[in-house]
Amino acid sequence: MRIKMKHSLLVAGLGLMFGAAQLNAAALEGDAAKGKRKAAACAACHGGDGNSKSDQYPKLAGQGERYLVKQMQDVKSGARPIALMSGQLDRSSDQDIADIAAYYASKATTGGQADPDLVELGQSIYRGGISDRGVPACAACHSPTGAGVAAAGFPALAGQHAAYTAQQLQQFRAAADGDASGRSNDGEVRTMRTIAFRMSDREIEAVASYLQGLH
Repeated sequence: MRIKMKHSLLVAGLGLMFGAAQLNAAALEGDAAKGKRKAAACAACHGGDGNSKSDQYPKLAGQGERYLVKQMQDVKSGARPIALMSGQLDRSSDQDIADIAAYYASKATTGGQADPDLVELGQSIYRGGISDRGVPACAACHSPTGAGVAAAGFPALAGQHAAYTAQQLQQFRAAADGDASGRSNDGEVRTMRTIAFRMSDREIEAVASYLQGLH
């Protein structure tokens, strides 16, 4: 019963792949039309429609508004330090952030290709987890299609650049290992830090590759 309860709590806290939105996140209604204008400066890295060409930058198109708002707020406050984003949102109001989020959420994500050699392993972990290490199925909160759960702030992962996804998992793992430069904005439950800490480099690479081809 105790083990079952711990597993239930873990599953309940899933979906924080990139730090799901907290319940107290600003609940402002975003205006996509205004957001398009406000996101003009973001296009250089993330693409005009949120589909970045370089795997150095994440695709934002099709991402849930709640998740995007949370991440931008974390970047602005310093809770999620990103060197390339330093100062970019300092003058953005909560409404500006909501509008930008609405704009990117209104766009469609482009797909990608998975490495055929990694598909089987990546699919196995995404859909079934790694039972002997307590790694739950990613699909539990990111959905079988990788669309995430926008209302809950669980991010969409399908079509995301494999290199970016792998980097985020590695950063969560580094934070779990005590590295202050790692990523730790996954909440007090530490869901993604805990999960990533239990995954090998090859497993992270496989899941990331599978997600890039999932569409």
